[in-house]
Amino acid sequence: MDTVLNWLRENAHTIVLVAVVLVLAVLITKTLGKLITEVLNRASIPSASIFVNIMRVIVWFVAAATILQPVFGITPTSLLTALGIGGLAVSLGMQDTISNVISGFGLMLGKVIQPGDLVRIQGTTGVVRDITWRQTVILERGGNEMVIPNSVLNTSSLERLTAASEGCVSVPFTVAAGHDLKEVERRVLDTVNRATEGMRLENAPTLVKFTGFTPYGISGEVQVYAKFDVFPSTAADAAARALAGADFIEQRAAVGAGSQD
Repeated sequence: MDTVLNWLRENAHTIVLVAVVLVLAVLITKTLGKLITEVLNRASIPSASIFVNIMRVIVWFVAAATILQPVFGITPTSLLTALGIGGLAVSLGMQDTISNVISGFGLMLGKVIQPGDLVRIQGTTGVVRDITWRQTVILERGGNEMVIPNSVLNTSSLERLTAASEGCVSVPFTVAAGHDLKEVERRVLDTVNRATEGMRLENAPTLVKFTGFTPYGISGEVQVYAKFDVFPSTAADAAARALAGADFIEQRAAVGAGSQD
């Protein structure tokens, strides 16, 4: 116990210095994190974690350099010299990481994509949740998260989608002869909208289109725009079930199409 107390007395100033530096580093990272987010939002620059992560690395590097000499007797200049000598070996071993960091900055500063965008990349469709300094996280409609390296995004074709185009589903139907098309359109909209309540996009109204003539009557389709948290097939199923029993639908058209298949 005496040995421990003596050591604490002898190194009290060092312990206090380390504690103060650590507390300051934590406070600075939190404060700067909030400030950077607010500044980026006001400047119309996407607020992704890549900027906050880079700031944290810089703050903690400065904090470590501050306590190197008092605690370990290592001058920051000596450390920088050592890092410069070993920088080539480190860079060769971290080529992928460096490429991802540079690609991430290019994606963000060039506003190629940003959090909240709906995109399709290499067969994956979803909303961009975050862009870190290594990868981009995309949330798929089913709830799965796809993690794609930034360097891949920077070299692959990327399609930015609208919520309406990505969630659009069409349900075909055939109107029996003798029905007024305007009345049919009104009834189709009323029936489908009630059946898909809570599944549709707010700013994308349901559409009805008549596309041609068949031996059974006039063919048409109803287009429904599903919200991102609803599978398009679920909205299509609800619309088809709602129209199945309507008296203006020619059921023989569906039977004929099924027999041909």
